[in-house]
Amino acid sequence: METITNFKSKANNLLAMMFTIFASVITFAQDAEGVVTKENKTTTTTTTEWYTDPMYLIGGGVLLIIIIALIARSGKK
Repeated sequence: METITNFKSKANNLLAMMFTIFASVITFAQDAEGVVTKENKTTTTTTTEWYTDPMYLIGGGVLLIIIIALIARSGKK
């Protein structure tokens, strides 16, 4: 009986050691130092025409109103 218990103890120690070594190998295999990765990046540039920008339309409208107001005011003299 003592031999079987001794064998089980040795087998458990061997399995624990094998699991520890396996976990260690997996851990060190995931080390990313020195790994060169190549990434392909594509950049796109979008352009818009000046007349599609709402700020130019608003600015042009305000300028047109100011010009019309100045012309109408100068006509009264």
